[in-house]
Amino acid sequence: MSSAKERATQLDLVARLKSSYPELPDAPTPDLLDHARFVAYMKPVHDVGGEPDSPVTYENKQYEHWEHMTYVMCEVLAWRGIWLSEERRRIGNVDVGRAVYLGIPYYGRWLLAVARVLVEKHHIGLGELGERMLEVRDRYADGLSGKSLEARPRSVGDGADVTRNRHHKHAVGTGDPQIYAGRAGDPKFSVGQRVVVRDLPVLLYTRTPEYVRGAIGAIDTVAYESPAPEDETWGREDAPPEWFYVVRFDMADLWSGYTGPATDTLCTEIPERWLTLATSEGPTT
Repeated sequence: MSSAKERATQLDLVARLKSSYPELPDAPTPDLLDHARFVAYMKPVHDVGGEPDSPVTYENKQYEHWEHMTYVMCEVLAWRGIWLSEERRRIGNVDVGRAVYLGIPYYGRWLLAVARVLVEKHHIGLGELGERMLEVRDRYADGLSGKSLEARPRSVGDGADVTRNRHHKHAVGTGDPQIYAGRAGDPKFSVGQRVVVRDLPVLLYTRTPEYVRGAIGAIDTVAYESPAPEDETWGREDAPPEWFYVVRFDMADLWSGYTGPATDTLCTEIPERWLTLATSEGPTT
């Protein structure tokens, strides 16, 4: 049971955590939504590089037991053909929305991704999942108090009738991305060439950071062949592999008002579809 005051307090907390700048009315008419705002709204929430923020102190810490177990569970789901790692990244880093991405612990978002993929791929019903969560909560109503979490599966079987992808079988003994070697043809770019990161439209998912789009860099490494994240994240088994490159950028070219040494550089990995040759082939620092 909950009181009206308790419910109002909870809704007030939700409103604070999911606040936004009220520059436009809710659901604005198209004439109010200019191109810059559309691009900003469509930006995947995990692409936070270069955004203004307050300074934080980096503190390393040991993983907790639940974090280790979450990692193992996600690896097993990939190993058993339930999803690809790129699916987990999208579901746990983008589909959750910005408030959850910034407000939930890292491995907490992995757990949300587990629930999402199992429901969306019809391995469990959302109603069933809710009942099971309540059952576990009631089982430990007084906290763990030194008790270990105990798994109590509803049924046990060999899983032969579970729908799976085939990637986990193809990659056994070879590895990923080694499984795609020799399938993308000759690389379009070579080490030392100057390239421009294309400003492609971004919808739903990408791993090419916004702060390099439109910038000029140099090919540092011709890395490997693999489907691009935009295709792989939905488990497309027919997605064609392409070359990935490590591209080196001068920091002063990336950040407005950069005050560091002129020799500072940044490297990031970019798939071939995002790159085109720069007009000048001069050397970079």
